[in-house]
Amino acid sequence: MKTHLLLLLGLILCPALNGIAQTCNDASVEITAQVQTTPPKITLNWVSNSGATAHIIYRKLKTGTIWVIPIANLGGTITQYIDSSISAGIYYDYKIQRNGSAQAYGYINSGIELPALEARGKLVLLIDSTMATPLATKITRLQNDLEGDGWKIIRHDISRTAAVTAVKALIVADYNADPADVKAVFLFGRIPVPYSGSIYPDGHPDHEGAWPADVYYAEMNGTWTDVTINNTVANDPRHHNIPGDGKFDQSQLPSDVELQIGRVDFANMPAFAASEQQLLENYLDKDHDYRHKVFAATHQAVIDDNFGYFSGEAFAATGWKNFSPLVGTANVTAADYFTSMAGTSYLWSYGCGGGSYTSAGGIGSTSNFASSSLQGVFSMLFGSYFGDWDATDNFLRAPLAQGTTLTNVWGGRPHWVFTHMAMGEPIGYDARVSQNNIGLYFASYGGRLIHNALIGDPTLRNDVVAPVTAVVATASGTNCNIVWTSSPDATAGYYIYMKNDTMTDYVRINNTPVMGNLYTDTCLLYPGVYTYMVRGLKMETSPSGTYYNLGQGITDTAWNNNNLV
Repeated sequence: MKTHLLLLLGLILCPALNGIAQTCNDASVEITAQVQTTPPKITLNWVSNSGATAHIIYRKLKTGTIWVIPIANLGGTITQYIDSSISAGIYYDYKIQRNGSAQAYGYINSGIELPALEARGKLVLLIDSTMATPLATKITRLQNDLEGDGWKIIRHDISRTAAVTAVKALIVADYNADPADVKAVFLFGRIPVPYSGSIYPDGHPDHEGAWPADVYYAEMNGTWTDVTINNTVANDPRHHNIPGDGKFDQSQLPSDVELQIGRVDFANMPAFAASEQQLLENYLDKDHDYRHKVFAATHQAVIDDNFGYFSGEAFAATGWKNFSPLVGTANVTAADYFTSMAGTSYLWSYGCGGGSYTSAGGIGSTSNFASSSLQGVFSMLFGSYFGDWDATDNFLRAPLAQGTTLTNVWGGRPHWVFTHMAMGEPIGYDARVSQNNIGLYFASYGGRLIHNALIGDPTLRNDVVAPVTAVVATASGTNCNIVWTSSPDATAGYYIYMKNDTMTDYVRINNTPVMGNLYTDTCLLYPGVYTYMVRGLKMETSPSGTYYNLGQGITDTAWNNNNLV
């Protein structure tokens, strides 16, 4: 696939610092962590760099908004730091700044036996109304999967011709009704696309104007206007932005994005033989299979870098910095994007090269995706033009239309952060962190611009626990016996949840994990339908720390005829 289409990003290449040829590794601190419970300590390890003169270590809480003072200043040859001033059960973010021939940063989220995330909040699910009927069964399955992962669903079926302002009004109403618990938005199908700004983050003036801006749907209280921008210089009329045309003025976020957001959209992808409906159906199938561990992605990552250091922007550093905490340093390789994943599973991948709407130099083209079945899951691609994902046969959306790939982002302007996924957060969590980032994490050009979008399901997670199977609930008097076939991954036991006709949400009914495959609920007091859900529990050891990880919830229902209240 090494067809170097070097349509560079419109910047002048500058010599490397100090006359030394720098690499994207030189711009990255690749970190992993090992943890100990008693006494609690977190040991950070990172890759050595011959040009390093000092390492400065910072720590904050996961939700902290500033790095305060360093907790350690270490020499350039040091590659380890032990932090014993911490407690188990708490999320910690670390930043390592490396000084030397090139300044570099790395980040990791860590913790010791972090508690299971059982309730993830409410998700606003927007379904393309033209797909609601033909895909009804599999959309219902998606909703069940989301509920089985701790989400509460608010669904709206949306017309393709709806005004983006009307679509956002639905989301805002849901958010305002419960701002503490509404956490995410999932756009499935051809949900109307907001456009905003006057930008060209790929460096091409012929691409200047309004870009697709799904962040508009996730930002709840800022002001979006359509009165000032008057720009028609772009070659594609999609980017023309004039007052009153329905495209917004804002090039940067007017305020922080409140909600996680992701989009699965296969409109205008004629390079693929399958129809738009079939591509959406295929996506639902592999989304379900990934959650249920029908296929198990190998925890390794591949990086295909066709830009290099690029005057310090070091686009592929997005891969090098993120992948060590997610899959482990030893499992990250530099190799060809397509040939690596053609027959081998990779959980993560990164590729960059000079681009067009349908290609990236040294990586491949949309037509290559159309004839492939790559075995990746989470991807990042970067190059000119295709970050504008609403184009026909767009290269950023193309990976999701084949193989096992489930998400993709335009990773390089800006750099993205995904390190919290190593400790159980869904990809939408870090998409929101990345969209709001102004320098707390990877500081780079493009931060807080409106083009930053997650293509894919925002609720997917890095580590999957195989679910239980064959759950059967049988009521007898005031008791209900729940039995199931064990999960091979559930080494820490099982949590049991229940809801009945009087409840809208599941509640956990066992205080401590069940270690067998039988549980008896002795509290059937009302007549009606009782639904039980079983989730396997595992102490997950990731390259970043340890946390309790829950498998997909599997359910069965029982009917109680008694009325004892």
